[in-house]
Amino acid sequence: MAIKVSLKPGKDASLRRFHPWVFSGAINKIHEEVQEGDLVEVYDSKDNYLATGHCQIGTIAIRLFAFKNETIDYNFWKSKIQKAYDYRKTIGLIGNPDTNVYRLLFAEGDGLPGLIIDYYNGTAVLQTHSIGMHLVKDQIVKALQEIYGDELNAVYDKSEETMPKDSEVKAPNGYLYGELHTNEVMENGHKFLVDWEGGQKTGFFVDQRENRELLAKYSKGKNVLNTFCYTGGFSVYAAKAAATLVHSVDSSKKAIELTDKNILLNGISESVHKSFAMDVFDFLKGKENTYDIIVLDPPAFAKHRDTKHNAIMGYKRLNMEAIKQIKPGGLLFTFSCSQVVDRYSFNSAVMAAAIDAGRTARILHTLSQPPDHPINIFHPEGEYLKGLVIYIE
Repeated sequence: MAIKVSLKPGKDASLRRFHPWVFSGAINKIHEEVQEGDLVEVYDSKDNYLATGHCQIGTIAIRLFAFKNETIDYNFWKSKIQKAYDYRKTIGLIGNPDTNVYRLLFAEGDGLPGLIIDYYNGTAVLQTHSIGMHLVKDQIVKALQEIYGDELNAVYDKSEETMPKDSEVKAPNGYLYGELHTNEVMENGHKFLVDWEGGQKTGFFVDQRENRELLAKYSKGKNVLNTFCYTGGFSVYAAKAAATLVHSVDSSKKAIELTDKNILLNGISESVHKSFAMDVFDFLKGKENTYDIIVLDPPAFAKHRDTKHNAIMGYKRLNMEAIKQIKPGGLLFTFSCSQVVDRYSFNSAVMAAAIDAGRTARILHTLSQPPDHPINIFHPEGEYLKGLVIYIE
């Protein structure tokens, strides 16, 4: 049974706009003893029902997934996942002969805060970011089996590092259903090996699919540098699009090994591609006029608001170094996946980098996350990936 939570007067406006978060300061009374992950129903100060969600410890005290008073049972969870599946089918990702890797469920973007599911050619990799979603994961697995049928070979739980750090509830990584069938996937006709068991996030940066395809359109006959390459996604797209030279750089030797495997998997010649396991800043030094295109896709420089300023300075420094080195007439693909760094701040950091580098720059494209990472119109915080393609004179 759901526990009743009452809000303070005037603290219900955001919920009436369907925003999926309740902050701790908005709560007037919790009517029973509550544990993290418990199901709660939220009421305004006049005792009118507003929404249902999971409680958690922290500034965001409740994450909401229902705005009408309905039974939260297996059928509810299955309906939510079915809607996410149907949406991916509508945008052409399910049943696509050229792409069998995509994000099936994107937390608030699909109305289920605290839950991420990526689909990799028959394996669903899920991450729970809340105790509440962790507690219903068996129902989620059952729903996935029913929705996908024979197409689903396995469900892997990759939640060990995404669960609340202070929680006593542990979620060790492992298979919840089935076993490893294949870790080879296809994206826009390109082949990739995905390490969801030992890799970053769920194993592959699914959110860069459309941006990799855009890079391919500019790569023919060009010298391309892909920094923070991880699995070599941008590198494969550039090389397959007839780039003259592609260099991949990552400080992780494990990432470079996976990049090299993906290069080999796609039949790319060693004369076209070379990888380097070293620090990106060190690599960029002394590379003036070497590259026609540089890709900057670093990990999140800031995960909390108190580190936002340092992150912006980091983006400025990184972009300035790349802008200094790139050939005249070159293209810079530059990204930020730091959710706390908004688009204006990121663009301003790139602009400051161009000023300090003394180069003229034009914006060719403004980039974001693809439609399988949908931004809930009531939750603009769901936009995390920002990108620019800059023409440098």
